[in-house]
Amino acid sequence: MLPLKRIAVISVHGCPMAVLGTKSAGGMNVYIRALAQGLCRLGFAVDIFTRCHDSDEPPVYSLEEHCRVIHLEAGPADAAKEDLFGYCPSFLEGVKAFAAREGLQYDLLHTHYWLSGWVGQALAQEWDIPHVVTFHTLAEIKTRALAGEGEATPRSDTERQVAAGADRVIVSTAHERSALHELYGALEDKVRVVPGGVDLELFHPGETQAARERLGLNGHQTILYVGRLDAIKGVDVLLHSLAQVETGKQVQLLVVGGNEEDGEYQRLKGLAQELGLAEVVAFLGSKEHEALPAYYQAADVCVVPSYYESFGLVALESMACGTPVVASRVPGLQTIVRDNRSGYLVPWHCPDAFADRLEVLLSNEALRRCIGQEARRTAMRMGWDGTAQGVAAVYRELGVRG
Repeated sequence: MLPLKRIAVISVHGCPMAVLGTKSAGGMNVYIRALAQGLCRLGFAVDIFTRCHDSDEPPVYSLEEHCRVIHLEAGPADAAKEDLFGYCPSFLEGVKAFAAREGLQYDLLHTHYWLSGWVGQALAQEWDIPHVVTFHTLAEIKTRALAGEGEATPRSDTERQVAAGADRVIVSTAHERSALHELYGALEDKVRVVPGGVDLELFHPGETQAARERLGLNGHQTILYVGRLDAIKGVDVLLHSLAQVETGKQVQLLVVGGNEEDGEYQRLKGLAQELGLAEVVAFLGSKEHEALPAYYQAADVCVVPSYYESFGLVALESMACGTPVVASRVPGLQTIVRDNRSGYLVPWHCPDAFADRLEVLLSNEALRRCIGQEARRTAMRMGWDGTAQGVAAVYRELGVRG
């Protein structure tokens, strides 16, 4: 039997073991973990290198056979995300030291996010192996999506350099492929579109009342938000929308994500108070990924009001649970949500428009059920195995087969 091809996955700040919904943990963390496990099922051995975020984390953690998470010390465990670029050289040395100590030779590097891309660029040159990068978000798109929220150099410059030097760039949508070419000058012939996926065993339809009872909820109609609390996510638009919703029934909003120490958490909680929504909005903090299906199942509708999404995992998880989605009409969500079929896409970040779509769904149970069924059918075609197969096909282009 031939030895397994060994993939080094670099994710400097996105640990796949992190609790989701905290400041720097979201869809990318889920993506990396699910993709690595899918690649292992296809016959690869995968090591995920990430920063140590907690002194209690084991240096090496086995996700499953041939799939490990390796925590490296690179700066303080609680270092702010905006400071991590300065610790990338230390992280780079940590990866090299681990590989040398273990006597490992990798066949390919797959890096995630611009920080990891910088590390991967240096490693690929030293080890003389192919480098595949997935950025997940791009600074130049983020800047255009929400004025004032973009990140200045070195991020943009690094993304441009990594896109030029990598052997392949994997994106989730055709829009991101075009953006890489137009904004960064990336060669389109080395950019591949591979959509992300969803765990169809974990996320599935359930009985709404039973889910509400498990969560200790009241009988009010329920709107759900899941994700990090960040200005780019548009939660303030959702709160203003809720203030305008009129259905003749009692409505509540569950906000799953963030924690009380975050400035954005406190800002949004204050906004809810100002809007007179304190009694109908519950800020629940971040939850383990395995706990999320119950929230989707308990909700009448899930809202994703983001200004920018490269993929939109929350929308897909909600759809897999048969829960209709009201989402922003941005490229990462347009590829998942089919307007008027599996949910609604709102073309403007305007509370009136979101409130209108919410009222339509909350006022019509038969419509919610019909859209939810179509949403589930759409999600059924987007399991993580398909993503892993698409990524493995990119690896094969570079001579690396599982």
